[in-house]
Amino acid sequence: MSVLLLLVLVLGPILLAEGLLARYEVMVYTAGWRKPTPELPDGMPYARGAEPDRPPSAYLVYLDGIGKRRFTDTRDGGQLVKAVLDGAPDLRVLGQVQPYSPLAAPLVDRPVWEWLRHHVGLLLFLHNAMQTFVAADGRYRPLYNRAVGAQIADQLRHAGYLPDGGLPVVLLSYSGGAQVATGAVEELHAQLRAPLLLIDIGGFHNGANDLTHAEHVHVLTSAGDRIERVSSWIFPQRWRLFRRSAWNRAVDAGKVTVHRLDPATHVGPRSYISPTATLPDGRSHLERTTDTVLALVRARTGDVAPRPPGGLAR
Repeated sequence: MSVLLLLVLVLGPILLAEGLLARYEVMVYTAGWRKPTPELPDGMPYARGAEPDRPPSAYLVYLDGIGKRRFTDTRDGGQLVKAVLDGAPDLRVLGQVQPYSPLAAPLVDRPVWEWLRHHVGLLLFLHNAMQTFVAADGRYRPLYNRAVGAQIADQLRHAGYLPDGGLPVVLLSYSGGAQVATGAVEELHAQLRAPLLLIDIGGFHNGANDLTHAEHVHVLTSAGDRIERVSSWIFPQRWRLFRRSAWNRAVDAGKVTVHRLDPATHVGPRSYISPTATLPDGRSHLERTTDTVLALVRARTGDVAPRPPGGLAR
């Protein structure tokens, strides 16, 4: 038996089961059989950074990659959030949003998934990866967008955000979080009327979500990021041939700016948020990515900061 056939026989049923489970959660939400809960674990604040008695310059929501399975961020995502907070204590930062759960339920709180975490950890990544494709599927995308957009809006209110207050909301996403960030735009606009700035790091998304109500989308990418490049190949809405797709309309409207962070990779020891990989100027990849994110946020909030090098309209 060939290795390929063996992989098909082993992974085929697993992927089928994951696909069904991923769709199940968004359908449960839509049918109203279960409601998302906004409560966080005891002692966990709804936002970090600027204190409630100190008006923030902006709210920043971090949407982690497919490794996200608890209210806290992944190891790498947590390093990025900490670096952002250290560099901009005037921000109010939310990292607890569950981008791969329409029910806002982290995987670690589910008994079956907790068992899998200890025995077949790969399935946790497959689950979140499949959720990304459900969020991109035209049959489920509007439902998924509404569910996670409402989750983000609810968490922002709990963190002190006032609708129609005019404070910017920054959706900072990594990898598959970009699919959720672009999908949340319409619901956030409907519920909060917030100025929305999107910053996608190695964004994996299908380009089908309407970005009319996003002020701007900054794409942080690299020639060494093969995963981000795959998403621009496999989703036709990202192809320039389809000029009327939501993504290409945003590009043509001048709403999309690309920032090159070569030679960073999507994951691994040379990733965008690696604290050990260094650049010729002595900064780590994590420091450069953080500097770029903060420069873009400060440019929007009016604080004086240089535009990061490498920005170009696409």
